[in-house]
Amino acid sequence: MSQPTPGTPSLLRAINDRAALQALLERGPLTRPEIGAITGLSKPTASQLLVRLQEAGLVVLDGIREGLPGRTAELYRINHKVAYVGALDVTPSRIEVAVADITGAAAGRFRLATPGRSGGDVVHRVREALEGACAGGSVPPSALRRVVIGIQGAVDPATGRLGYAAHIPGWHIPDLLGTLREGLGVPVDVENDVNLVALAEQARGIARGHADFVLMWADEGIGSALVLGGRLHRGATGGAGEVGYMPAVGAPTVREAGRRAEHGFQALAGGPTVRSVLRFYGVRGASPAAAVQNAVNLAHSDRAGAARAADGLREIARRLATGLAAVCAVVDPEIVVLTGGTLIAGGDTLRELVEQELHALTLPRPPLRLSTVEGNPVLAGALDLALDTVRDEVFSSTVPSS
Repeated sequence: MSQPTPGTPSLLRAINDRAALQALLERGPLTRPEIGAITGLSKPTASQLLVRLQEAGLVVLDGIREGLPGRTAELYRINHKVAYVGALDVTPSRIEVAVADITGAAAGRFRLATPGRSGGDVVHRVREALEGACAGGSVPPSALRRVVIGIQGAVDPATGRLGYAAHIPGWHIPDLLGTLREGLGVPVDVENDVNLVALAEQARGIARGHADFVLMWADEGIGSALVLGGRLHRGATGGAGEVGYMPAVGAPTVREAGRRAEHGFQALAGGPTVRSVLRFYGVRGASPAAAVQNAVNLAHSDRAGAARAADGLREIARRLATGLAAVCAVVDPEIVVLTGGTLIAGGDTLRELVEQELHALTLPRPPLRLSTVEGNPVLAGALDLALDTVRDEVFSSTVPSS
């Protein structure tokens, strides 16, 4: 297949088509004059462009705009049915699925138990989850152009195997990506869940506009993601950011505890430890997030135990800052984004405590900010990643092949 060469009419048409589609994507239905004004195209060129995009099935009429001087203006919009993407958030207890059309609008959701112990189960369960989400939004499964799966682990690009995920059975098979792609019949990517949260934060959250940032996730488990120079850093084996395994002062090492026991940063500040520490200070909760929320509420009250609850939060902050300090000393980020059940439940109270402790430990003193991404941030990041790829493919489809 030959490609358009610089300066040829086909390349200019492709550039103009892409600019118009991007404008429609970002601003919604537009008239021909509005498209011309945004892209800088003349009226005849804008008209030819719209005809071309309609013939390609990428743009459709969306009614008329009345009340303006002169002729009634026709409105054009992206054909949302041209492509759909799927996103999955896989945890030890469930698979949560979202399907969206090419504009990013939600088209279906579904929840299913996490797969069993064989590779066949993985493909079957993922297909079942996707079909459930598609059925909920009346989307033909064949319309899916790409699926991105977020999971609490990382695929080694050299071996194709999932690592850092012993707690999720069934996914540790040779050539995981190839198995999923062949079994589902659609392009599939598997990405670390915390990395996807960082992508969502970069695209629509508090990290927008920052080229270098660290995201820390704390809930039952602890993880992080690194964005350096505006790009997600995955590492040679996909394990960059797996700080739960990082040796930490005050915690047993893997040599001392064994690989199957909690060690390192996870043992120092993971969910079970958070509950245990707060219990020592007189605060309980059904989960780490609930315990932290109860501690915050008690610390800000005039009830008995308020001072001890505040001390418990300070202890949690010290532990979190100890691991975070090692990351910041190496990376020197612009900001640190805090998220996950424990940190979100702690709100500004815990954020300020962690920031104080961190700044007392390291020369880099980045500001700490709470996540602003709403809903399930893993699904949000997975949808963003899938949509970026599919839009690039679809929006380039007007380029002639010869």
